[in-house]
Amino acid sequence: MERGRSVRYARTVAAEQKETRPATGGAVLRQRVTDAITEAAFTELAEVGYARLSMEAVARRAGVGKAALYRRWPSKQAMITELIHDKVTDTLPHTPATGDLYTDLRELLATFRSQLANPLLARIGTELLAESRRDSALAEMLHTAVAAPRRLAARAILQGAIDHGELPPTVDLELGTDLLIAPLVFRMLLMQDRSDDDYLETLTTATAAALKAAVR
Repeated sequence: MERGRSVRYARTVAAEQKETRPATGGAVLRQRVTDAITEAAFTELAEVGYARLSMEAVARRAGVGKAALYRRWPSKQAMITELIHDKVTDTLPHTPATGDLYTDLRELLATFRSQLANPLLARIGTELLAESRRDSALAEMLHTAVAAPRRLAARAILQGAIDHGELPPTVDLELGTDLLIAPLVFRMLLMQDRSDDDYLETLTTATAAALKAAVR
C-alpha cells in the first residue's frame, strides 16, 4: 500500500510539473506563427482595408503558407473576428473603484485615451467602422467584441457612483455610458485629434456634471 501511495504521489508531481513547464518545441513554433499572422493581419488591415484584405496577402506578409491560416480560421471574417476579440480582451480597461466619481471617470478616460492614441488602432478602427455600414456581420462583431466590453466598464463606474450616493438612482445608465465614451472616441477616432491632459480634465468635469443631469 505504501508503494502504491508513492507511485500516485510521483505521478501527481510529474503531472503538476508538466502543467507548469513552459511550452517548447512545436507549441512554441505554433505560437510564433500565430503571432506573426496576427501582426501581419493588423498591418494589412490598416494598409488596404477590410474589403481588400485577403488571406493570401496576410500569409505572404507573415512569411507562412496559406494552410497555416486556414488551419486556424475558415475565412477572413473568422480570422479578423477572433484576432480583434483577443486584442480587445487583452486591452480591456481596468474598472477604477476609488469611491470617488471624478477620479474613477478620469482614470477610465485616460485608459481610453491611451488606447485610442495608438496609430494602428486608429487606422483600423475608422476602416472597420466604415466597412461595418455595409457588412452586418462585421457590425455585430464590433458591437459584441469591441463596444460591449467597454460599455460594461463604463457602466460599472456609474453603478458604483449610484451605490455610494454620488449619482442618483434615476440616472439613465445607457445615456450615461454614451456620455462617458462617445466624446473621446469622436474626437480621437473620427476627428483624429489628440486630447492633452487639460482637455481630459475639462472633459472629466463636464462628464461628471452631465451625468448628474442625465436622469430618467
